[in-house]
Amino acid sequence: MRRIAAICRKELQMYFFSPVAYVAFAFFFLITGYFFSVDFLSSRVVDVRPLFGNMMLVYLFVIPLLTMRLMSDELRQGTDELLLTSPASIGEIIIGKYLATLTVQLLMSVCVLLYPLILAKYGTLDQAVLWMSVLSMFLLGAAMMAVGLFASSLTAHQMVSGIAGFGMILLLWLVDWMGESMFGKAKDLLTEFSIVGRTTNFQKGVFDLTGVIFYLTFIALFIILSIQLLARKRWR
Repeated sequence: MRRIAAICRKELQMYFFSPVAYVAFAFFFLITGYFFSVDFLSSRVVDVRPLFGNMMLVYLFVIPLLTMRLMSDELRQGTDELLLTSPASIGEIIIGKYLATLTVQLLMSVCVLLYPLILAKYGTLDQAVLWMSVLSMFLLGAAMMAVGLFASSLTAHQMVSGIAGFGMILLLWLVDWMGESMFGKAKDLLTEFSIVGRTTNFQKGVFDLTGVIFYLTFIALFIILSIQLLARKRWR
């Protein structure tokens, strides 16, 4: 645990010393703030669901920015050899880096609560919808972060890893849309693998245990893939 914590602290320091992280945060809050003001001024309805729906779209662009340097920077600078030959195991390295991304994701989720606080001044918020929506956005972001970490392990070029991460997340995003255009079992099958569609029940104020298990399984899968990919690099 000490090694994981040390790697997590190092990555957090890299986040907050990197201009990319500040650009990503600025972009995220600029766009979500714009959508929030437009939606509220046009509808005057005290409802957090449009806000979280817009956040999902912004995640599609922000999360690849936040994850593209996680491993690709190590590969580019050649520090991956030192990292992979350190006392820390590959699993500890990946988990430490992933926990750093989760911390950033948690910070984003907490900061977003500013918008519901503003809405609460104009009416009564549905507390179940609010907190289940926050949970769904955290789980969705955590799943996207796992994909971004895997993409970052593929190449030494940050821009390439960012594009790869965006492409993979976009493909998973489009699964829900592709499912809507199909019928019968094909539609049901695609819907089961939709990372966006899994937020639907949460945003109705319903705690969906199967959705939580899906996201945790999805995250574990991409963490394992990242570990396996780095293990192959170590033995080359």
